[in-house]
Amino acid sequence: MIFTARSNGGFEGPEISCRCALGRSGVIAAQDKREGDGASPLGLWPIRRVLYRADRIARPTTSLPLSVIQPHDGWCDAPDDPAYNQFVGLPYPASAEALWREDGVYDIVVILGHNDDPPVSQMGSAIFLHLARPDWTPTQGCVALQMRDLLHVLATAEPGAVLAIAAV
Repeated sequence: MIFTARSNGGFEGPEISCRCALGRSGVIAAQDKREGDGASPLGLWPIRRVLYRADRIARPTTSLPLSVIQPHDGWCDAPDDPAYNQFVGLPYPASAEALWREDGVYDIVVILGHNDDPPVSQMGSAIFLHLARPDWTPTQGCVALQMRDLLHVLATAEPGAVLAIAAV
């Protein structure tokens, strides 16, 4: 099962065609992806698991692995750290992004298998599928959907599903 986010802002998958937001720097070949460049990496990325804020939304319907985000959850984005591009507990001694956010974009976070087997320093971290901002502001390299569309993806996706990031 493949879901596709296109560089023109289109998103497609089984029984869905909608809008998406991508990185502020557009899309880039995966081998050229660098930490902090704001680009979404082209390629096929396995959907690993789903995290959600149980204090804000009901448990999403999905057959994918699912966990509740806790206030101390983070994701390491320090390229030289042994936990680079991995889940960590906060506070963490190296740079790490908080998954418990007030802006709501991580009320649902789908972890994608980008640069994780094993992570390579500087090749990009925290490439997620998450909620779009109301004004469709570009992401830092992730793919973002409206709540109803992301919930549809979760309800439709089966273990083994992938997200393709494609140039139009």
